[in-house]
Amino acid sequence: MSAKGDEQATKSYWYPDKAPANSDLKKGYSPAVFMMRSLFLVSIPACVVIVSFLVAGQHEEYLQLFRAFSADVQKIADQKSLWTIVGVVVGAVFVFIFALTVFLMKRPTPVYLVDFACFQPPESCKVNREQAMGVLRKVDTYTQETLDFQERLLLRNGLGHETYFPPCVHKDSPVCNMAEARDEFVMVFKGCLDPLFAATKLKPRDIDIIIVNCSLFNPTPSMAAMVINHYKLRSDILNYNLSGMGCSAGVIAVDLAKDLLQVHANKNCLIISTENITQNWYYGNEKSMLLSNTLFRMGGAAMLLSNKPRDAARAKYRLKSVVRVHKGANDNAYNAVFQMEDKAGFRGVALSKELMTVAGDALKANLTILGPRVLPWSEQIKFFLNLCLRKYETFMGNPKRTPAYTPDFKKAFQHFCIHAGGRAIIDAMEENLKLKPEDVEPSRATLYRYGNTSSSSIWYELQYVERSGRLKKGDSVFQIALGSGFKCNSAVWVRMRPYSCKHGTVCISVTVFVV
Repeated sequence: MSAKGDEQATKSYWYPDKAPANSDLKKGYSPAVFMMRSLFLVSIPACVVIVSFLVAGQHEEYLQLFRAFSADVQKIADQKSLWTIVGVVVGAVFVFIFALTVFLMKRPTPVYLVDFACFQPPESCKVNREQAMGVLRKVDTYTQETLDFQERLLLRNGLGHETYFPPCVHKDSPVCNMAEARDEFVMVFKGCLDPLFAATKLKPRDIDIIIVNCSLFNPTPSMAAMVINHYKLRSDILNYNLSGMGCSAGVIAVDLAKDLLQVHANKNCLIISTENITQNWYYGNEKSMLLSNTLFRMGGAAMLLSNKPRDAARAKYRLKSVVRVHKGANDNAYNAVFQMEDKAGFRGVALSKELMTVAGDALKANLTILGPRVLPWSEQIKFFLNLCLRKYETFMGNPKRTPAYTPDFKKAFQHFCIHAGGRAIIDAMEENLKLKPEDVEPSRATLYRYGNTSSSSIWYELQYVERSGRLKKGDSVFQIALGSGFKCNSAVWVRMRPYSCKHGTVCISVTVFVV
């Protein structure tokens, strides 16, 4: 599929001709419904108390009982009416306390992002476009047609001249075996965790939970076990290893950490998001499987999350919302990104022609659920009225006369971290969400500077946002990523404190890399 065809296919990325699914709308409003239901239950006892006193004030018998109460309590104590009122009041107070306790227990525990660190590969791993083509030419299984096709991809995929390949790829005779793949992961997690531990002043043995996500490399012992062994973490640490989850696995790891921190009080969680390039090089000649060679690059990120109240003062962000959408029940979605072997027996990841359509459907469902949770009421009312009008027109037999209303998500978020999955995806998100060039600058800069680093790309983008000097206390940051399966996952963070740029800006201005 040509790059031009990819861009054309993404024009309907936001709300196609059909209206959003009612099930997605219900999911989006479910937190608000729960809050209203809880407040309603809490208010019932208070209403009972008020009504009981109003009723008491309208009956002379009750007035006489209360007037005589101060004079002779013992005489009135035998009368059932007084005990009825006392029982109603005590019962109402008990129900009120019980309902309030349940409401407070059901309220989610705040989850904080204390800090994060992105892997900065060494200069020895850096490649420009010419060097990348040199690496490809060393593969003797490629035909000249395949090399020419990959060269065209390199020129139009949005990557710059300073991306990174793992060390084994740079060798004259690369041997991309499991040992080299392990070495790549060790280089990545040490490059992330050492600066993270230094910045947070946290000892490795203080980690309570660890989650590692890597889609295509899943050794035994696991990658989480490799980290535990290297840093000699505690024996009671909770460890999880996520594989096969695609480029959106970073948000899945955050969601898993959030759920774990709801049930484990006063704990912290370490997340490592990466993708292994060493063992996932495609050596065949199927065009649908060649994109990974030219688009994916070496990278990784580590995040420290916590639910400890004392960490709120030093945390950078608070997690506001996570939305996960999985379209795997649909065969086209399931097969859109598929790891397989080609006719010659070479293993790689194939991208189907329906990929952009599938991605648009997943994105639509995700934003439909997320919108009610984050959009201001003005945008929700506009969307609701537009939805009602479109349904009325469909009912009257005149569908598609009124275009779908695209909510202004810039009123909910100040910063956007859109997965750097490719130039066409970023273009489509910018156009259909009506974003400005500066809104997608972190994504374009990350794609240009680091390439597609899979699940860690949204963290390179957040690093860019921080070092650009635009981030302020109270700002909302929107992270969204697409992955195989097919999945669309998003997270919303709220900045807890101002950012002071101590390291200088390392990313290149967007005006430099318009290619």
